[in-house]
Amino acid sequence: MIKEISPAEVQEKLQNGENIELIDVREDEEVEEGMISTAKHIKMGDIPARAGELDKEKEYIFICRSGRRSENVAAYLQDQGYKVVNMTGGMLDWKGETVPKN
Repeated sequence: MIKEISPAEVQEKLQNGENIELIDVREDEEVEEGMISTAKHIKMGDIPARAGELDKEKEYIFICRSGRRSENVAAYLQDQGYKVVNMTGGMLDWKGETVPKN
């Protein structure tokens, strides 16, 4: 079972200044349209090769367009021993600000 968080809860945590780790797994052209400013971009297809960049002691919130790809990534990484949370509804349900990918 994958832990879940809503976009509104993520926004609340950010507004409260909580130090949360966000990872956006969408494709390059999707993040160019805007992403959450504190999110790190690692495309879904790059996750297996880049999983070593993640700290197993930290919890990561995964984000995609609708919540389906991020759920798959979270399930994969949970099996590898990482602490994961899926942002349900993805960026389609995100009401907060976004920034163009740097």
